[in-house]
Amino acid sequence: MKSKILILLLFGVLKVGAQTSTFSRVDSLFERGRYKLALSQLDKIEKSSFLSNYKTAVIYESIDNYAKAILFLEKALVYKKDYKAKLKLAKAYLKINKPSKTINIYEAILTKDSLNLVLKYQLGKLYLKNKNAEKAISIFKGLKQKDSLNANYSYQLGLSFSIINDRDRMINSFLDSHSKDSTHLKSIIRLASSFNKLNDKDSTQIFVNKGLLIDSNHIALNKLNINQLYRDKKYQVAIVSLLKLDSVLKNDTYVASMLGRSYYNLDSLNKADEYFRKLYYIDKDNYKSFTYRGHIASKEKKFKDAETFYRMATHIGKEKRDEEFYSLATVNYELKKAKQALFYFDKAFKENIKNYKALYQYAKLSDDYYKDKKIAYNHYIKYLDRFMDKDIVITDFIKGRIKEIKMMYFMRGQSLE
Repeated sequence: MKSKILILLLFGVLKVGAQTSTFSRVDSLFERGRYKLALSQLDKIEKSSFLSNYKTAVIYESIDNYAKAILFLEKALVYKKDYKAKLKLAKAYLKINKPSKTINIYEAILTKDSLNLVLKYQLGKLYLKNKNAEKAISIFKGLKQKDSLNANYSYQLGLSFSIINDRDRMINSFLDSHSKDSTHLKSIIRLASSFNKLNDKDSTQIFVNKGLLIDSNHIALNKLNINQLYRDKKYQVAIVSLLKLDSVLKNDTYVASMLGRSYYNLDSLNKADEYFRKLYYIDKDNYKSFTYRGHIASKEKKFKDAETFYRMATHIGKEKRDEEFYSLATVNYELKKAKQALFYFDKAFKENIKNYKALYQYAKLSDDYYKDKKIAYNHYIKYLDRFMDKDIVITDFIKGRIKEIKMMYFMRGQSLE
C-alpha cells in the first residue's frame, strides 16, 4: 500500500516538473517572439490550469487578439481569482469596446479594495466616457479628498460637470486644476475655450497666452489666438500665425479660409484669391470660397465675374446664403439690371429675415424703380415694425420718405391703403 502511495506521489511530482519545464520552454519561446511555437507547447499540456490559461491569454494579448485573450483569462479565473488576471480581462474588454464589462470588474475589485486610488481614477474616467456624470462626479470628489494636490482629479471633475452643463462648477474645477499645476495644459485649453464661449475676451487671451507658452504649436490655442487677432483687425499679425500653422496643417480649410480673409481685408487681392482657390480645392462644398472670390471681383469692378462667383456660391451653399443673394443684388444693380437686383434683395431677406439691410435695399430700390410708391411704402413700414432701432441713419431716412409718400398721395387725393 505504501509503495503505491509513493508511486502516485512520485508521478505527481514528475507531472508538475514536466509542466514547469514546459512553462519554461514557453517563456523562452515567447521572449524570442516565437509565439506560435509557444502556443503549440501550451496546447500540448493535458491538464488545464490557471497558469496554462493565463500564459495563453498573455500571448494572445501581445498579438492584439483580445477575443482569444478574454476567452483564456476567463478560463484562468475559474481556477484562481487572481488580481492581475482580472485587470488584464478588464483591459481586454476595453479593447473590444465593451466598457460596461470593464466597469463591472473594476467595481467588483473596489468593493474589496476601496483604497485602490489608481483603479478608482480609471473607473471614474470610464464613467465619464459613458456619460455617467453622477457616478463620475462622486468618484472624482472622493479622490480629491484623498489627494487634494492632484490636478488631474480636479480636471476630470470639470469634465464631469461639463456633461450636465454645470458651467460654473466646470470652470471652477478647471481653475482649481490650474492652481494646483500651472502647466496643466488640458485645463488651460478648457479654460480658454470656456471663456471664449462666454465672450470674455480678456480671460480667454490670458489662458491662450499661458497655453502657447507651454506648447507654441498647439492647434486649438493658435486658432483661438488667430480668431481674436482677426476680430481686432490685426490681420498682418494673424497672417504670421496662420502661415506658421499652415506649415503644420497641410491643406486645412480653417487656415486657407482665414489666410484668404486676412489678405482680403489688407487689400492683397491676388494673395486672397490664391487662398480661396486653395480652399475650394481642399473642400468642394465650401461655398464661401466663391463668395469671397465674388467680393474680390467686385472690388476690382469685374461685375460679370463677380456675378458668376456669387451664383456658384448660391448653387453650392446649403446654409443661409443671404450674403450671397445680397451680393448678387448689388452686382446686378451695378450692371444696371434693377429688376434682377430687386429679385435678389428679396431673396436675401427671405433667406434670412434678420437681414435688415436686405429689406431696406429692397424697399429703397422699389421706391426708385416703380412709379407706384405703395410697394416701397409697405416695405418701409415693414422695416420700421421690425428694425426701427437697428440703424438710426436708415430709420431717419425711412421716416422722412414715408412722410413724403403720404403727402404725395394726399395731394393726389389717393389712399395708401
